[in-house]
Amino acid sequence: MIMALGTAWIIDGLEITVAGALNPILQDKAALGMSVTETGLIATVYLVGQVVGALVFGQISDALGRQKLFMLTLLVYLGGNALTALTWNGEVSGLVFLYLTRFIAGAGIGGEYAAINSAIDEMMPAPYRGRVDIGVNGTYWAGSIIATLGTYLLLDTMPISWSWRVAFLIGPVLGIAILFLRRHLPESPRWLLMHGREQEAEDNIAAIERQVEESGQHLAPVDDSKAIEVRPAPTQGYFTLARVLFKTYPSRAALAATLMITQSFLYNAIFFTYTTVLTAYYGVAASNTPLYLIGFALGNFIGPLALGPLFDTWGRKKMIAGTYLLSGVLLAVTAVLFNAGVLNAVTQTIAWAVIFFFASAGASSGYLTASELFPMEVRAKAIAIFFAIAQLCGAGAPLLYSSLIGSLYDPSVTRLFIGYLLGAAVMVIGGVVAAFLAVDAEGKSLEDVTAPLSAVTSRPRATG
Repeated sequence: MIMALGTAWIIDGLEITVAGALNPILQDKAALGMSVTETGLIATVYLVGQVVGALVFGQISDALGRQKLFMLTLLVYLGGNALTALTWNGEVSGLVFLYLTRFIAGAGIGGEYAAINSAIDEMMPAPYRGRVDIGVNGTYWAGSIIATLGTYLLLDTMPISWSWRVAFLIGPVLGIAILFLRRHLPESPRWLLMHGREQEAEDNIAAIERQVEESGQHLAPVDDSKAIEVRPAPTQGYFTLARVLFKTYPSRAALAATLMITQSFLYNAIFFTYTTVLTAYYGVAASNTPLYLIGFALGNFIGPLALGPLFDTWGRKKMIAGTYLLSGVLLAVTAVLFNAGVLNAVTQTIAWAVIFFFASAGASSGYLTASELFPMEVRAKAIAIFFAIAQLCGAGAPLLYSSLIGSLYDPSVTRLFIGYLLGAAVMVIGGVVAAFLAVDAEGKSLEDVTAPLSAVTSRPRATG
């Protein structure tokens, strides 16, 4: 299940990395001859597509189930991405087609987030939910590494006119393989129960318990005090979600929104301009920039895996606040070194890898927070709405930071220095909010953290 669902992040990481690595290539006249601003807009359009996809598919996920969405969203992504490779030129008509296909691909990935975060949290044992969710979100960077190696080999062995097209097909090749794996995934028993399909829920749970016991583990009986009586209700819409967010759990809503917005702004600002910075400020050849992305991606990938268990042992509040604050401070220090001119391409990459070792775990905890703190009936929609808000706030970051850089041939150090300080301040704000509002959800079942809206009788509700 983790392999089949975790590919959503692998594919997204792959997509973002391919787009970032190809920015300088697409500016080459042998490719599409785009400007820095036009390539920056590719990322913005892709992110807007993610927003639309998250909102649309988030509603469908809560209404029709997680399982059906696993297949639909992946197919939408595959179609949009494959069409991108068919862009014919860099004129107006070709660019319109390019942006449209990036929007479609983004919509598919945005829909993945809503359904898959819900499924992972609803299927994971409470003592391990934090590390699994954060670790799976961190596999985004495994996709980044795959894309980095793939684009480097393609750019090194194929003509520019063809290499960028083939690079956009790496994701669909992986996605096709995952389609077959996802066919065998079970529906969330929690979702089934909330929709009156109790026998299917019981069958799924029985199958899971049987496999666990056959592996040699012993499952202790569940105490009757843990029982909850629920009454299945019609599918809840965004109006119900608004009531939950602004009336029932306003502090949780503020926490989730802040975490998602701050991490989205930072990542979109830094990552989408990563290769442009290497080329403009450090003279790295466009064909060699993927090599530097590997070090950056490794820091991001290792961070969630290494720090993830601490979110279950040390606790959510300490770890969320700590990772946000530390990454913000480290980025501010790096900004000062960048402005002083003491960094080169290698030391800049090392600095980014260290910063995002912590920032990656923090960003993943934002998705964990948005998915585990709200009732079952609106969980996917809650993830979708916070994801959408975050991406709308972060969608302009690539364009902003591209404009701060200016030109490949005459980049501005001072303007980008100020931009880096802004990114640092944004992450510090996220850390401060988490220090005050984060909920101690570690080790608790989802029903102990938040009672279902359809509960007739329930356990005491957590505060916050």
